[in-house]
Amino acid sequence: MSLRADDVEIKLAEEEELAGTEMSLLEHLEELRQRLIRSVVAVLVLLMVCWFAREEIFRFLEKPVRQALMRAEAAGVRTALEPHRFNLREGERFQYSLPEEVRVGDRLIPAGTPVPARVERRDGTLAIVLAVPWLTASGLVPEGTRLPDPTTANESGEKLIVTTVQEAFSLYIRVSFYAALFLAMPFILYQLWAFVSPGLYRHERKYVAPFIIMGSFFFVLGGAFGYYIAFPRAAEWLLELGSGFRPLLKASEYFDLILIIMLGLGAVFQIPTITFFLARIGVVTPAMLWKPWRYAMLGIFVLAAIISPTGDIPNLLVFALPMMVLYFLSIGIAWFFGRPRTEREQKAKRRSEKEP
Repeated sequence: MSLRADDVEIKLAEEEELAGTEMSLLEHLEELRQRLIRSVVAVLVLLMVCWFAREEIFRFLEKPVRQALMRAEAAGVRTALEPHRFNLREGERFQYSLPEEVRVGDRLIPAGTPVPARVERRDGTLAIVLAVPWLTASGLVPEGTRLPDPTTANESGEKLIVTTVQEAFSLYIRVSFYAALFLAMPFILYQLWAFVSPGLYRHERKYVAPFIIMGSFFFVLGGAFGYYIAFPRAAEWLLELGSGFRPLLKASEYFDLILIIMLGLGAVFQIPTITFFLARIGVVTPAMLWKPWRYAMLGIFVLAAIISPTGDIPNLLVFALPMMVLYFLSIGIAWFFGRPRTEREQKAKRRSEKEP
């Protein structure tokens, strides 16, 4: 069967647009391997750089939970550290549970040990002291010995803990790795683009700069939203839920939690970037995004329930609302930047679907 003149023109134009991009399956796999190797090398190089700043990076990541602990303490979530300092009166006597371990001679008195105590004014401030002489296996502790103050003692509760010797090393490796992953995101996005670009038309390959800039920006924006808004809300709710216990936070478990939130939201915030790209090549239109918006809202709440570490409605909304905003922003992006397929591209697409 002979081709019509316009079909011949379309075929020639399509061959020109895709010139030099035909690749076999093995070539695709080799290309994928090369892109993955380059991405891994970039992350490893940045990991070594981040290793020298590991403590500063971890202190940055640790800051939200320390602030959450301080806010929880201000709200009265500190049942294991009674009596509260602001309830003490000078001369008052009470049975005091040590808020931290105390060394007396060669013996270490464990936290929680009850001792008779009273309140005295020393150097212009109230202090908790031993009310009577205290006989221990290490000897006699004289009356008036100052005991740990619950205000200063709780500083240890505002720090993360490690339970094994090697945990600190592995934790710093993970901190450095994920910091390197964030820094390498523009390069990783470029490698992703370079892998998929051979399947695009020549005029579509010029969108590489917007793809990388938008992808990097929204990834960092999602991580920042998780760090500054989503995680603090979730941490406060979890601490209030466990108000009957003294928080003893394991560093690795905390890091897993904040990491899941930041990376998860960083990935979710890629919705506008993907929409921009698909709209520019004519795959997505505003009508296509608007029509199923009810189902999209349902999917957003399901995804928010998966990402959110808590099950309460306020924290669920903290994760769901930004995704809803991103969805409707994507509709606006598709409307503003969308480019409908030309008649030539539509015919070429229909012909390629008919060919075996």
